[in-house]
Amino acid sequence: MSEKKTLTVKLVRSPIGTRADHRATVRGLGLRRMHSTSTLEDTPAVRGMINKVRYMVEVV
Repeated sequence: MSEKKTLTVKLVRSPIGTRADHRATVRGLGLRRMHSTSTLEDTPAVRGMINKVRYMVEVV
C-alpha cells in the first residue's frame, strides 16, 4: 500500500485586486487569509490550480 502524496500550500500574497477567477482558485485551494496553509492531495488538477495562481502561493 502506498501513501497518497500531499502538498502544503501557503497564501503569501493577498488576492485583493486580482482577477475573480484567480480569487476563486485560491478559495478552491482552501486558502482564506494571508499566511493560511492547506494540505492537498498531489493531483494534476491541484497542480494546475497552484500553477494558475503561482504568484500568490508558495508550496511549503
